[in-house]
Amino acid sequence: MCGIAGFVNFNKNLLNLKNIIHDMTSTLVHRGPDENGYYYRNNVLLGHRRLVVIDPEGGKQPMTKKIEDYEYTIVYNGEIYNTDEVRDKLQLKGYEFVSHCDTEVVLIAYIEWGEDCVKHLNGIFAFAVWEEKTKTLFLARDRLGVKPLFYANIDGGFIFGSEIKALLEFPSFEAIIDETSLLELFSLGPSRVLGSGIFKNIYELKPSEYIVMTKTKTYHQIYWKPITNYHTENKSATFEHTAYLVEDAIKKQLVSDVPICTFLSGGLDSSGISSIAAQYFRNRSKKLSTYSIDYQDNERFFKANDFQPSNDDVWVKKVNKYIDSDHTKVVLTIESLVKSLEDAVNAYDLPGMADIDSSLMLFCGKVKENHTVALSGECADEIFGGYPWFRKDEDVFYDGFPWNKHINERKTFLSPNISKLKLQEFANAKYRETINEIDFLDNESEYDKRIKKLTYINMKWFMLTLLTRKDRMSMYKSLEVRVPYADHRIIEYTWNIPWAIKNHDNIEKGLLRKVLSSHLPKDVVYRKKSPYPKTHNPQYTILVKTLLKEIIDDNSSPIHGLINTKNVNSLINKKDDIFITPWFGQLMREPQFMAYLIQLNYWLKKYKIKIDY
Repeated sequence: MCGIAGFVNFNKNLLNLKNIIHDMTSTLVHRGPDENGYYYRNNVLLGHRRLVVIDPEGGKQPMTKKIEDYEYTIVYNGEIYNTDEVRDKLQLKGYEFVSHCDTEVVLIAYIEWGEDCVKHLNGIFAFAVWEEKTKTLFLARDRLGVKPLFYANIDGGFIFGSEIKALLEFPSFEAIIDETSLLELFSLGPSRVLGSGIFKNIYELKPSEYIVMTKTKTYHQIYWKPITNYHTENKSATFEHTAYLVEDAIKKQLVSDVPICTFLSGGLDSSGISSIAAQYFRNRSKKLSTYSIDYQDNERFFKANDFQPSNDDVWVKKVNKYIDSDHTKVVLTIESLVKSLEDAVNAYDLPGMADIDSSLMLFCGKVKENHTVALSGECADEIFGGYPWFRKDEDVFYDGFPWNKHINERKTFLSPNISKLKLQEFANAKYRETINEIDFLDNESEYDKRIKKLTYINMKWFMLTLLTRKDRMSMYKSLEVRVPYADHRIIEYTWNIPWAIKNHDNIEKGLLRKVLSSHLPKDVVYRKKSPYPKTHNPQYTILVKTLLKEIIDDNSSPIHGLINTKNVNSLINKKDDIFITPWFGQLMREPQFMAYLIQLNYWLKKYKIKIDY
């Protein structure tokens, strides 16, 4: 994986502004600690930071190809899992390759197919191609939005980068949030509206979007979404087909020229990946490395609940023994979680999921000590129906985001100027916009339509939030994390599978459990879903309350203009939980809400954010 940045101005010579692209690119050093590179022309400056994964010598960037008098240059971040197949197609068309890296394949794919090149790629990517003769810029992002790409129009030019921090480095860019930013932060956060960068005038390519820009025109295009159609295979064939897609996606993502491992929680999703990967390694006389995360004294303080029914450790040991992996358990201290809340904002450029972020960031740092690439189990719950809200009729028929039902509770902690904003109306509007994108079959039952709506908003919103978190926290530690269940072929196929088959055995992710049953012990296959592990140590809440209290007591803290100080103080001083259910997703309860406020204050201070509404 890598970091990319660019500056385009069709009306100005940029060659004396090289320092700008150097500064923008340098903010992304964590995404690419191994190498840097630049491309300079009158109207464009491109920068690249490289994390070497495949073909250390042949994959240097920016990469340029000349075809007659046309000059194409790419800066690319990602991994293409069907590189060999695409290369074979292009070789049949007469193209020659000088490397075995995927960067060269993506560049030549653009030269051959233009905008349609993205339709040939199976992978995670964000890239830009500049053609010098025609002065054309092409930007593209992968189908599910695993890899990020932000952009902005400024000073008559166009800038882009892998992370927001690269854009904020541009000399005249101001960090401003407006009313729309506040609506996003407080009605939907830590989710973001598709295409939004939260900051005023910063945007993000949407998943499955590309942009074509010339001096005379700019246009955006969404090139993919799951197509609604009738599912024609019987149950047995569906099991077989799904098993092939899942296994093939995992095996394709095990290709690397650097050490590769898997995350292992002992749950179905990561255990399935780890088991298939372990067999793949054994067939090559190698042993898989696996990693799990835990927290100081977690076994002592863990209490089961509907969202987190069991502790992971015993299950990790069981799967580790079954697949015979070389396993490392990473135990995080409570103090490190709190101290890293601010660094997680540095990674994300936004307030995020509190210790759910900081723990992942610390974990990835430990994994990076021995590995450069990891496989992780995100996206299975959204695709196969694993979350609790797929199991309850009140959630299935809820006209909104079921993981985000507590906007009224949020409002009580906001200042009067902010709480008067139409937070619920904003969230409702975004929900309706999303479900209006869905096509339904003529004979679908109302329940199946509801499940389809739920699946779609999960993929477009909840899944993207988790993918963004995974990208920022892992890449901040220079670790590339791949997500096999986000293979678009799996999504295209499962999108049309009736709920009666997906819900096989009347259990969450019943279809996936069935197809992984040959790879895991039965009790692991049928273990009740448990989400990403978090700390249950009360010391975390104590430390968070102490830190938040210091912020509240400081009259210069920028958060004062956004919160109801009295009510936040009451939250700090209260011993019992106010949030009976999590206020976002499954994991973000009161300690995480207070940590979110800590992150919000740090974010406002760090970026010297101006609030304009």
